[in-house]
Amino acid sequence: MKNYKALFLLLIVSFSFFNCFEDNDDIGVTANQINDFVWKGMNLFYLYKDDVPDLGNTRFSSDAEYASFLNTFSTPPGLFESLIYDRQNVDRFSWIVDDYIALEQLLDGVTASNGMEFQVFRFALSDTNRYGIVTHVLPDTDAAAKGIKRGDIFYGIDGIQLTGSNLSDLTNQDNYSINIGIYNDNGTEDTTDDTVDTTSESIALSKSQYSENPIHVNTVIDVNGIKIGYLMYNGFTGTETYNNALNTVFAGFKSAGVNELVVDLRYNSGGTVESAVLLGSLITGQFEGDVFSKEQWNSEFQEAFESQNPEALINNFVGSYNGNSLNSLNLSKVYFLTTGRSASASELVINSLRPYIDVVQIGTTTTGKYQASRIVYDSANFGREGANQGHTYAMLPLIYKSVNAVGNTDYFDGLEPDILISEQVRNFGILGNENERFLAAAISDITGEGRFIHDKQNSELEFTFSSKDYIPAGLGMYSNKELPSGLLKR
Repeated sequence: MKNYKALFLLLIVSFSFFNCFEDNDDIGVTANQINDFVWKGMNLFYLYKDDVPDLGNTRFSSDAEYASFLNTFSTPPGLFESLIYDRQNVDRFSWIVDDYIALEQLLDGVTASNGMEFQVFRFALSDTNRYGIVTHVLPDTDAAAKGIKRGDIFYGIDGIQLTGSNLSDLTNQDNYSINIGIYNDNGTEDTTDDTVDTTSESIALSKSQYSENPIHVNTVIDVNGIKIGYLMYNGFTGTETYNNALNTVFAGFKSAGVNELVVDLRYNSGGTVESAVLLGSLITGQFEGDVFSKEQWNSEFQEAFESQNPEALINNFVGSYNGNSLNSLNLSKVYFLTTGRSASASELVINSLRPYIDVVQIGTTTTGKYQASRIVYDSANFGREGANQGHTYAMLPLIYKSVNAVGNTDYFDGLEPDILISEQVRNFGILGNENERFLAAAISDITGEGRFIHDKQNSELEFTFSSKDYIPAGLGMYSNKELPSGLLKR
């Protein structure tokens, strides 16, 4: 993702609300200034604006009525939440933050991290205890230096047993010690009698600012003469550096003669649309200029785009990035590894490639986020430049939903796998190793050897939390597209 700039040029559209009282600030609106920003930003950008009566352009007949409405909300998040359309069933991902500087760093892949990425699980719905298992360790971090590895289990932090009520606070600290446990299956295949046994071992960890390379593992595996490329890609971060690095990885695949590809998105919650298009174009290459995905905005934005620049509603496969040709593989088939943590831009790539090539999805069902967000700041044109210096609130409302070339969208329940398997706490395996459970399933399908039998049902332990759950869900897919030009002024 390139750094956000003032790209929020606004619509040409007649808002009767603003025609009635052109500049509320000049006539002394008494409503909280941040609430004023929240309402106006949502009124302009929100994908589901047409479904929220309080966001209607003619909702208020006077300044006094508008001010009274805003002042009924004591906090900006309270007002923001009141404007969300069907939080449980439609919009699970719009977000408001009180520190947009930290948000910008997060979008560029910079976070406070000790390098230990993990999931938290329990043995049964009635189990009050929680247990952490390390999914992967980021290089050049404290966790890497301390020898923590994938599959390590911890039952407590600072001597306190993890529970559903304390795990967020305990793991959100900058400094803490994990209490190491040992998984005990008690000699049976049934997980209902499994336990985590305590030990006296603990490991102290400290967080620091860290820029995560989304390319976690890339390797080429030779299986009976078949060259299989494996890429674990953990975020569509979108910086020029990481996009160039992705192109370089595919150059390596290409020179190695890769003719089968496995893309591991099981821990990838999304990122920029630009990087999603880039990955899809690197996998293929034969569809340059064709429709990768289409965008559907709220009715006013949709009308403005269609009248001014309808091509802006279409994301096309590309043949180059930053002036350099792509090292595309021109594949007609690709394998994706997914879990419930695979979201948004990850789902966008899968959904967008399906009309063109054979896509085999292995793992569990994805999150189900087909909408994109963007940062909306408190400024005259809702861009970063000129943002109000009196606070650091910003919003990430959903602004459009993605549609593939044949019209598929609204996969609220996620994208279901073709081969259903789940990660097993007792056997996490080594990422990139051909015997690791998910990768082994892909290799089995590629070679046709039938050495892997997929799950008939997902009977794995319940995962309840992950180290990425601190990240606002709305970050799953975001866009900094230039908007239709216009004259709307706050």
